[in-house]
Amino acid sequence: MTENKVPYRNEIPVEYTWNASSVFPSLSDWELEVEKIPGDLQRLRAFQGTLKNIPSTLVDVLQCRDAIFNRVQKVDMFAYISYQVDKTDQTAASMIGKAKTLVGQALAAGSFIEPEILEIGWQIIQEWIQTEPELQIYAHYFDNLFRKQTHIRSAEVEELLGLLADPFAGAEITAGTLTDGDFKFHPAVGSDGQQVEVTQGSLNKIYANPDRMLRHSAWESYTNQFLAFNNTLANNLATSIKQFVFKSNARHHISSLEAALFENSIPVSVFHNMIDTFRRNLPTWHRYFAVRRRILGIEALQPFDMWAPLTTQKHEFSFSQAIEMICQGLEPMGKDYVRVIRKGCLEDRWVDIYPNQGKNAGAFSFGSPGTHPFIVMNYNGEIFSLSTLAHELGHSMHSYLTWQTQPFVYTDYPLFVAEVASNFHQAMVRAYLLDNYPDRDFQISVIEEAMANFYRYFLLMPTLARFELETHQRVERGDGLNAEAMNALMADLFEEAYGDYVTVDRPRVGITWATFGHLFVDYYVFQYATGIAGANALARRILSGVPGAVEDYLSFLKSGASVYPIDALKMAGVDLTSTKPVDDAFQILASYVDRLEDLA
Repeated sequence: MTENKVPYRNEIPVEYTWNASSVFPSLSDWELEVEKIPGDLQRLRAFQGTLKNIPSTLVDVLQCRDAIFNRVQKVDMFAYISYQVDKTDQTAASMIGKAKTLVGQALAAGSFIEPEILEIGWQIIQEWIQTEPELQIYAHYFDNLFRKQTHIRSAEVEELLGLLADPFAGAEITAGTLTDGDFKFHPAVGSDGQQVEVTQGSLNKIYANPDRMLRHSAWESYTNQFLAFNNTLANNLATSIKQFVFKSNARHHISSLEAALFENSIPVSVFHNMIDTFRRNLPTWHRYFAVRRRILGIEALQPFDMWAPLTTQKHEFSFSQAIEMICQGLEPMGKDYVRVIRKGCLEDRWVDIYPNQGKNAGAFSFGSPGTHPFIVMNYNGEIFSLSTLAHELGHSMHSYLTWQTQPFVYTDYPLFVAEVASNFHQAMVRAYLLDNYPDRDFQISVIEEAMANFYRYFLLMPTLARFELETHQRVERGDGLNAEAMNALMADLFEEAYGDYVTVDRPRVGITWATFGHLFVDYYVFQYATGIAGANALARRILSGVPGAVEDYLSFLKSGASVYPIDALKMAGVDLTSTKPVDDAFQILASYVDRLEDLA
């Protein structure tokens, strides 16, 4: 007998699903748009060779590009979410392919624009900005373009690089299809002999179960499935890394790390500072592991014990209760801010709420200007799930305010600032809960959530970032990558991070890299660590009553990509070129450990 059966997608009531019809009323409407866009791309191509003529022509081509790219983004987003909520849906899988082809076609069609702008020259462009009012909104775009001039290739090469978007998406899509769609995990067995279904969406809830035998069984079931396919998964990730290294070389960057950070004008030192500060503060983590081990009464702590409850008192919240608690925590942001969140979640169906078979294991926020900032998650009623919802709503409010304020060219803000907005929400809500719910068991639950969040973003992600750097460097040196080497590297890095406080089952810990699809977005994961550091610094400014702190933060959210991310965060009140925010975040982490010791 199997308990806790996860429903199929068609068993989920529509009111608990994302508002797909607000984007396209039907699948046929989506298909009609897919059919129309290639013809409209011809209008864009017709501008090729004409941009040197007069400023108004440059205005026309940029406006044409932005309008079409917005439509393409909307098509791609609709396909992506449709697939992520049910990866067994073959119609959605085919939509993904069509959308990625269209993205590649659009990038190729507009590939001539930036090379032609560079041919015009920075001096003339500056003169045109002064004489043509409609070009003024593109001032930062032009500044950024000429900053990247040495890495932009000819129109012909740019077209080829644009066309690679579709075939190069294959590695990530294949990995997701395999692990989220095709993987079937053996049921976990608890100490009572009962079986519990293991899926990508149910795993976190099992890990938070007090039954250690159940947690251990689920962890073995989950990691064993990845280990069974570790050669395929390793080859797939190695292919993705080679693709990024190829693109970095094609644009004449000195390394893949420099290429990834250069795109958003982030100094490479920011990455290395984060890693160095993380390693220097590992004793704080070791102290926490010792405390957790003592409270649980476990002699040998293992990774699946990181979410084990430290109190027998369970706290569960309905989705509407979670929204209310989040809104109360965000009251310092103002009535309008909170009103948008309530309406989005409770009326406009921003959130695809509950788990179902084939659904993406994690959570994300995604949308496009002109749509809602949708959230896909697996809400299970526990405080960890409440925190995840707060996190994704941080992304969604960032998108909402950017889209309300910025033209399309500045709506695609980088990940570096995105992870600040999401973690900011969690920091604000956590502070509210600790200040307003004095019950000891509830306080311990909140601290558990905080430590779980920091564990993910301030231990797992920096460790994955170190793995990512080393694997990219091996490819750049011409060394081979295979499952054995990748698993050994991952296990070595976790042994350093855990110290003598956590038992490392090397095969199962070594496969951790395969469980994170984030690694298909090059040098994404380190930005979780910088993000949580920046977020806590900004939350502290607001909660301590620094004059203008709320306004500074809202200005940051509204800026989108209209300023460089480092400058946007300085505008909000934090400097991530310094190690201070990361060190300060470790002090916050240490304070949670102190508080946990006092409570337990």
